[in-house]
Amino acid sequence: MAGAGRVAGGPGAAGAAGAAGARAAGAADAAPAGDREPTAAPLAPRAGLFPALAAVYRAQLSRARVARIPLLFVATFQSVGIMILMRGVVDGGSEARAVVAGSSVLVVAFVALNLLAQYFGQLRASGGLDHYATLPVPPASVVLGAAAAYASFTLPGTLVTAVFGCVLFGLPMSGLWILAAVVPLAGAALAGLGAALGLLAPRQELATLAGQLGMSAALLLGVLPPERMPEVIVWARDLLPSTYGVEAFAQTFAPDPDWAVVALDLGVCGAVGVLSLAVATWAYRRAAVR
Repeated sequence: MAGAGRVAGGPGAAGAAGAAGARAAGAADAAPAGDREPTAAPLAPRAGLFPALAAVYRAQLSRARVARIPLLFVATFQSVGIMILMRGVVDGGSEARAVVAGSSVLVVAFVALNLLAQYFGQLRASGGLDHYATLPVPPASVVLGAAAAYASFTLPGTLVTAVFGCVLFGLPMSGLWILAAVVPLAGAALAGLGAALGLLAPRQELATLAGQLGMSAALLLGVLPPERMPEVIVWARDLLPSTYGVEAFAQTFAPDPDWAVVALDLGVCGAVGVLSLAVATWAYRRAAVR
């Protein structure tokens, strides 16, 4: 027994073990390539924000291109119909400017707020966020790309609504160029809000409801002239980011526009847009990890 223990622990055993290890290593080297264990390939580097944003934007634009004509028709038709109804109540002046500006920005609210809230709510409910979570793209590019794709559909409908409103109420068209700033800034603010509502809603039905309520708020607070609203409603109007775009657009119809006020309103839209898109990005990260 003792001799067996000495043999097991002696240098001869160590030499035998080393020889066995060498034979095993040689056998592993001589083994065919198909019998070796596969090694993990290195991951591709993470895409930058702007290249990823462009890729997501093109993908979303291609996906939504089929629904472009119905979206533009519905959004534009409802805004034109509202202006026709208001024509029997409003004659002209500042109230007419508010109706035309509010109806034009309502096209942006319908797509950027309402439809985007429904889209992200459906994406979360169906597990579509898992697809984006596997891609090596920053979360901000997913939110910004989808928001930009949906907002791209709003400019033609907004322009058609504004031109129709100018003809209907006899307003000058010289200030329509401001839509090139109003649409992207108000669209960013409303798109960020819509994306956040869709991502934070616990159920898809609640996301749809939140989008509808947001668009209704944009309709009531943005289209109706503020002169006819109670003071409490006017205060609530200041909380809706799209109303600043409405005010900026309405100011350009005045005989002598106050461009400082226009720039201030557009600046508020831009600041709210950055904030709302940041909240939407945080909501996307929160929803993607669940």
